[in-house]
Amino acid sequence: MPLHLTISQLTGMTFLALASIAWLIGMNRMLRRFREEAAANSARAARPAHPAYPTLPALPSQLQPGPHREAVELTPAEQDAFAGLVRQLGDGRPDPASG
Repeated sequence: MPLHLTISQLTGMTFLALASIAWLIGMNRMLRRFREEAAANSARAARPAHPAYPTLPALPSQLQPGPHREAVELTPAEQDAFAGLVRQLGDGRPDPASG
């Protein structure tokens, strides 16, 4: 026993060392379990039953798909105005052709 350490310091260091070892063993087991589950899930992923979105087991799955996307055709003037706005915002300064 080193002379410059008290009993409480040695006890504390011993406790921390044992707690660290226990934590490392627990993390190793937990990671090993997650790897095994990931391997099993990848085997299940070979046959997709649903879209490739992960699901939460506590939430029920959706029974209906979401709404369809809508699209609106722009007139040529609107397309030109939008292109000018994109150029203006992309450069970070006003469009020189506009004034």
